[in-house]
Amino acid sequence: MENTEKTRYSDAELQEFKEIILEKLRVAKEELASLAKSLSSPNSNGTDDTAGTFKTLEDGSATLEKEQINQLAARQKKFIDNLEAALVRIENKTYGICRETGKLIQKERLRAVPHTTLSMEAKLKQY
Repeated sequence: MENTEKTRYSDAELQEFKEIILEKLRVAKEELASLAKSLSSPNSNGTDDTAGTFKTLEDGSATLEKEQINQLAARQKKFIDNLEAALVRIENKTYGICRETGKLIQKERLRAVPHTTLSMEAKLKQY
């Protein structure tokens, strides 16, 4: 009897994943733009006229906040890169295939984490 286990997703299925990814990309790029905007705008709390000691504390917390925003932006940028790489895999029709096991990654997992390249089976082996 012939083995009928699917080795790749159909074009229709790939199109569905592509739409999910494009939507996530749109949202991620908006968030990145918003983070970039908050980094470029000067401190708009209007505390220029407060006492010197408070100003020093304020500067420290502003620096910490900027670092956190930078980290978020870097994470967001990586997420965008991963989503764009997933789009390339869709074009190559290699999307949804686990890079460890070579099997199809479950649809539920791909819907939740559309840029993943590992099935749950392979992911759990990493721990």
